[in-house]
Amino acid sequence: MSTAIRGGDELLLAFARAVRAGGVPVTQDRTHEFLAAAALLGVGDPAGVRIAGRSTLCAGPDDLARFDQVFEAFFNPRQGLPRPKPVVRTEVGADQLPLDESEDGEAQEVDDVIRAAASATEVLRHRDVASLSAVEKQRLAAMFATLRPRPPLRRTARHRRWHRGQVDAPRTLRASLRRMGEPAEIAWRRQARKPRRVVLLVDVSGSMSSYADALLRLAHRLTQGIARGSGRVETFTIGTRVTHVTRAMRLRDPERALVAAGDTVPDWSGGTRLGETLRFFLDRWGQRGMARGAVVVVFSDGWERGDASVLAEQMARLRRIAHRVVWVNPHRGKQGYEAVQTGVLAALPFCDDFVAGHSLATYSDLVEVLADA
Repeated sequence: MSTAIRGGDELLLAFARAVRAGGVPVTQDRTHEFLAAAALLGVGDPAGVRIAGRSTLCAGPDDLARFDQVFEAFFNPRQGLPRPKPVVRTEVGADQLPLDESEDGEAQEVDDVIRAAASATEVLRHRDVASLSAVEKQRLAAMFATLRPRPPLRRTARHRRWHRGQVDAPRTLRASLRRMGEPAEIAWRRQARKPRRVVLLVDVSGSMSSYADALLRLAHRLTQGIARGSGRVETFTIGTRVTHVTRAMRLRDPERALVAAGDTVPDWSGGTRLGETLRFFLDRWGQRGMARGAVVVVFSDGWERGDASVLAEQMARLRRIAHRVVWVNPHRGKQGYEAVQTGVLAALPFCDDFVAGHSLATYSDLVEVLADA
C-alpha cells in the first residue's frame, strides 16, 4: 500500500469494525480486501469507499442493507469522507520552503471537494426523479435504504402489561391471593396496539412512466421496512388493468423485485382508467377486507381518460371502508402546480392527505404520514 493512503488505514479499520458490530460477518481476510479495494478506488472518494465495502465486506444480499445503515451513520454525509493527507517523502533543503504551505493548500482543495460531494448528495434528495440521468438514478436507488418506514398502529380490544395506565385488577388480585390475601404490588396495563395494513395503488400509465421505477422502489422499501415491524403491505399497479405485485415486492433484493414486477405487469405505459380500475380493485380485493380499516395510498397524477364521475363514486366507496386515504401526486410539490386535472378534482374530496411524490425528500415525508395515520 502506498504511503499516500496509509494514513487512512485506521479510519477504514474502525469502519470495518463498526460494520462487524452492525451484524455483518466481517472477517480479517475481508478487511484486508476492503483496504486494498479502497486504496485502488480512492480513499478520499465516499462513493469509492462504499463500493469497495459493499464488494468485499458483504457476503450476501442481507448484508447490504446493514452495511448501508452503518455507512450512513459512520460517515456523516454532510461532511463527507475524511481524506488523509498524502505523505510526501522528500528532503527539505535550506533554500526550500516548508511543506506546511503546500499541505494547507491541498487540504483546502480537499475540503472544497468534500463539500461539493455532500451538497450534491443533498441536492439529489430534492431532485425530481423524472429529470435524473441514468447514473443519478443508480445513486438514488442506493439512497432508498436510508428511508425508515414504520407501520401505522391501531388499538385492539386486548391489553398488555405496562408500567403505568389502567389498574390490572385480575392480575393484581391473583398476586394478592398468592400472598394469602396480603397486599401485593399493583399491576398496570394498557390497550395493545397492532399494525394496520397498508395498501399501495401505483399508477404505471404513460403519464406516470418516468416515476414508475422510483415508486416501485419506494413500494419495495415500504414492504420490507413495515414487515420488520410485523406490518403488512399490499401493492397493486393500476393503468388499464389492476395487477397484484405483492409477491414480487417481498423479494429482499430490490433489483430482483423490480424485475419480477416488470414480468408480472402487462400494461406498462398504457392508458389511464382510474375509475374503472379502482372499481375492479374494490370488487375483487378491497370490499372483501383488504382495504377495510387499512391505510390506502394512491400514487397517480390524476389524468383520467374515463368518466370522472365513476372515479368520484369509487373514491367515495373506498373512503367508507378505509381508515385513511392518501393521494400522492408527483406534480404536487412543483412550483406553479394547480389541481386542475379531472381525476384529481374528482378524488380530492375523499382524500385525507394530498401530498407530493417526486423526490426522495417527499418520500421521506410520506413515510412520516403513514406512520402517523
